[in-house]
Amino acid sequence: MITIAGSPVDPSDLLGAWSLSGGQRDVVTAMARSRDVYAYPSAQVLRFELKLRDRMVKSAVALAHSGLAFATFERTRCNEEFWIKTEYGGCLLRENVPPSVAIEDIFRRGRAYALECATAMVVVIYYAVLQSIRRSDFDRLFSGMLLYDWRYDQDLRLATVQTTSFLPGDIVYFENPDFNPNTPEWQGENAVVLGGGEYYGHGIGIGPAEMIIHHLNRQRRPGATRSAYLTDRATRPGFAYLSQFEGSSFAQASHAEPLPTWERIIARIGSSVWEA
Repeated sequence: MITIAGSPVDPSDLLGAWSLSGGQRDVVTAMARSRDVYAYPSAQVLRFELKLRDRMVKSAVALAHSGLAFATFERTRCNEEFWIKTEYGGCLLRENVPPSVAIEDIFRRGRAYALECATAMVVVIYYAVLQSIRRSDFDRLFSGMLLYDWRYDQDLRLATVQTTSFLPGDIVYFENPDFNPNTPEWQGENAVVLGGGEYYGHGIGIGPAEMIIHHLNRQRRPGATRSAYLTDRATRPGFAYLSQFEGSSFAQASHAEPLPTWERIIARIGSSVWEA
């Protein structure tokens, strides 16, 4: 169910009035069918959320094809032109380097990087936000950036909610209760919901939930009896807060210039086609 300024909204009115991508239309339809209530103070905030969710999916697909390697914190690797590798396996932004430039470099030169799965999720969020707000605001809000696990700048306003109504752009978690203690990095997997029954998990790839569960089950301890499973929680950025930094109108954003050729990926996810 969707409400704007306290009043229920007929999703068909939104689909008819707004120029939406196929993925954005899927989000509206899923919201309308959900038992969860998606409440917005204004239409502008809902429009911004649809745009940012669209960018989350595109960013996840782009990262999956960037050449970024999976690594434990001990083996973290980053481009030292923009980042300083910390002793605990994080990547700290160098002084006088714009965070926008450093984040873009991960997608441009992914093979220069190796990150753990939670860190990769934060990278997806940062990049999607960069594509959705004014660049100057991004650089101001996220100066001093540190990429490490689920450490993130508070201006992302991430929140985790209990739900089973997952939307494209949500970040979910697959729990592996009987993981092998010799490989603690596989005690679970963070993943971006892509829509069409597909997920992106760094170190595993793009595929259905069954693929991620199968991979985690192969990393269980000897004698394990419990299967990995998808938990009922989703992590989302603060859409309403971030919407104040949007740099263009919804109509302009919907027809924005395409991403540079080095980061454009076309992927078919279920019945939707996403170009990133």
